[in-house]
This record gives sequence, structure tokens and C-alpha cells, in this order.
Amino acid sequence: MTALGVLGLILAAVAEQAGPPPDTPSAIEEQELRQLLTVKRVYVDHLTGGETAAQMRDILISALEGSRLFVITENPEHADTVLHGAAEDLVFTEQHSSNDSINARANLGTGRNTSSSRSAGPYGGIGLGESESDHSSERRHEAIAAVRLVNKDGDVIWATTQESLGAKFRGASADVAEKITGRLKDDFERARKLK
Repeated sequence: MTALGVLGLILAAVAEQAGPPPDTPSAIEEQELRQLLTVKRVYVDHLTGGETAAQMRDILISALEGSRLFVITENPEHADTVLHGAAEDLVFTEQHSSNDSINARANLGTGRNTSSSRSAGPYGGIGLGESESDHSSERRHEAIAAVRLVNKDGDVIWATTQESLGAKFRGASADVAEKITGRLKDDFERARKLK
């Protein structure tokens, strides 16, 4: 038997002893996507965060209900998955300041001074200056949410984080809820293609 043949047998024996290969990231992702297809009823848990988290929860429930992917329930015992997470909707003022300044100075001079007479030669001077200052404030609105779907075994089967400064025709919170729902729809579609 050649050295190459012996090496092949050794590699085959090692692979057999090692057992099946560990889950690759794509296999884990595939498994999670397949679990999405088993979701029938979802309870949206109270979101952690500031005072606006409760409003974000209501907007998110409305967006998820509109997706028609599954039934949204207000009773956690009837749900096969729970949507947990945190959300914040902030309104703040951004301050901007800038200062520009240009200055130039020049002086010329000659002079002579003796003890018996005082005479002075020509002197000159030029001075220019400009200064500009700008202050502005801009009211900003930003929302962010990090949510995850958790099955009855406590396994996270789907998660996303979305943020928004607001959209053209909806506020930041509504835009975040639409982004979350859109991402969930896309992942459901990907899961259906795995069948």
C-alpha cells in the first residue's frame, strides 16, 4: 500500500471517530427559520425601556397583527412563542455651533529721536477683521427596539434590532415597528423556501 493510501485510511478513521460535524452557522440559521414556521400564536410581552416602551409595544402589536403571519394573543398561556425585548423612543434637541474668524494686522514705522530735537519718521498701520458665529438647534426624534421570539422551551428562534429617525409618512416608533414586521415577513418567506 502506498503512503497516500495509508494517509487516506487514517483520515477516514479520524473522521469516523470524530462523529458528525458540528452545526455550522447556516445550519443553525436554517433550524431557526424552520421553527418560525411552527409559530401560530404570539404574545407580545411588555417591553423594557423608558415610558415610551408601552406605546412602542402597542404600535408593534398593531404592525404584527397587520402582517397576518400568526395570531396575536393577549393571554401568554395561549401563546406558543413570546416576543420579548426593549424599546425607546426619544425626542431630543441637537445643538450645533460654529465660529469663524479672520483677522489681519500690519504696522510700519520709522523713527528718530535725538536729545536736542524730536523728529519722527513715517508710521503706518492696517487692520482688518471679521468674525462670524452660527448657532442652531434641531429637534430630533429617534426610536430603537431590540426584540426576540422565544419558544416554550426558552430558545430564541428569531431576533432583530431596528432603529429609525422617522420616515416620510410615519413617526420613528411606527417606522421601527414596520421594520421589525418587515424583517419577520422576509424571514418567514425564507423559511417557506426551505421546505
